[in-house]
Amino acid sequence: MGLLPGYNFLALIPFLTFDNQLMRRRRKSQRENDLTRRYLDGGFDHVDSETSERFGARSKHAQQNKILKTTQLRAGRDAVEQDLATLPVGQVIQVFSLFLEVQTPDNRYLCTARKTLSRTTDSQIVVGDLVRLRPSGTTHETGLAEATIEQVLPRHTILTRADSFKQRDNHPIVANAQQMLIVASLWAPFARWGLIDRMLIAAQAGSLTPVVCLNKIDLADSDEQARQQWDIAQQALGHYRTMGITCLLTSVQQQAGLDELRQMLAGRVTVLAGHSGVGKSSLANAVEPGLNLRTGDVSSIHLKGRHTTTSARRYELAGDGAIIDTPGVKLFGLWDVTCENLETFFPDITDNTAPPWRLQSFQRISQSL
Repeated sequence: MGLLPGYNFLALIPFLTFDNQLMRRRRKSQRENDLTRRYLDGGFDHVDSETSERFGARSKHAQQNKILKTTQLRAGRDAVEQDLATLPVGQVIQVFSLFLEVQTPDNRYLCTARKTLSRTTDSQIVVGDLVRLRPSGTTHETGLAEATIEQVLPRHTILTRADSFKQRDNHPIVANAQQMLIVASLWAPFARWGLIDRMLIAAQAGSLTPVVCLNKIDLADSDEQARQQWDIAQQALGHYRTMGITCLLTSVQQQAGLDELRQMLAGRVTVLAGHSGVGKSSLANAVEPGLNLRTGDVSSIHLKGRHTTTSARRYELAGDGAIIDTPGVKLFGLWDVTCENLETFFPDITDNTAPPWRLQSFQRISQSL
């Protein structure tokens, strides 16, 4: 084949090479043609028996290994559960920084929690939690037997507050209590009804029955301001009663209302909560003289309470009940309460029977959420 005069044949080589590669790509391989032809002819209707057996044996072996591993995991889990079921059950009566004091029917232990518990529990262990513990056979320098907490049993109720009004972190306080005795004092310090409303919400949100106790009623005639507070308290307690909330009037000095309080505490686990200095520990000592809980005076300058209870602790009562004394609070952030469900805790707002002070309380709480 002749070449045109003056035409550079070398310049055509890249184009010829590209065209040759394109034709190769378009041309099907022999294997691809064979597979296509077999499919069109129905060749895949009968699977090759040797290939099927080879694949089936491998798959069967993998399946057997999977079943074996699952069986072993279940057996190990069952063994752990059977082991835990043999351990004694106790109730946490106080939580310290490194240890937990736990009471079983037969003994009292100073415990540490197994580190792996943090992976299986939603929150830290608190007073009132039911736990399974493994005694170590050793004795602490305090004289208490030592043990390790292996499991925390499900809670029936939980009293929780937020670390602040912003609800950034929850702070569980007490587990498995039945009711919450919200203690306020008529005077020195005077009752803060907004704080009481917050505690009512916290109790109901945690499935506890709230009871309001107005203490120090012997101070009603101490001066004019105290008499004004007495009038306000009478109205507030009267409104709470219309909502089905039990309200008590007590005085340790006059021994007033103590028998009714004992009946309320008998056979139940009760959390004592309230502002600092309202007389929670004094009331506990009055209904159960053997407790000897520490009490404190109120500042004569600010009429504010001083903390005497530094951490929550459970105490057994002679009437087959128990109380859990908690530190006094001045603020109570609400956990898991939103603007959407707040009205469920204010039925008087819903039915338009709320007095002005309850409306103000509702609005302040709503603005803080």
